[in-house]
Amino acid sequence: MRCGFDGLAAKVQTVLQKDPFSGHVFIFRGKRGDLLKCLYWRDGGLCLFAKRLERGRFAWPRAEGGVVALTSAQLGLLLEGFDWRQPIDAARPCSAL
Repeated sequence: MRCGFDGLAAKVQTVLQKDPFSGHVFIFRGKRGDLLKCLYWRDGGLCLFAKRLERGRFAWPRAEGGVVALTSAQLGLLLEGFDWRQPIDAARPCSAL
């Protein structure tokens, strides 16, 4: 998960054989499952969004051929830390300290 804009865009092109400038959202998960990075093209530039859960892991779907299609509702649940297959609230941290 050390990749930034260019590294993730290159992975989209070489590994997934997709166009990173298509407007689709490409999501990458860290090895431990608690970190996500989303790459997407909007308004003439690449956007990179990262989110780390303090507790728990992101529910990750099984990918056939490296690609998974999610609805906007499923994507929203995934980014909020819910298990989008069975929506149950993920553990919330008690304090930031």
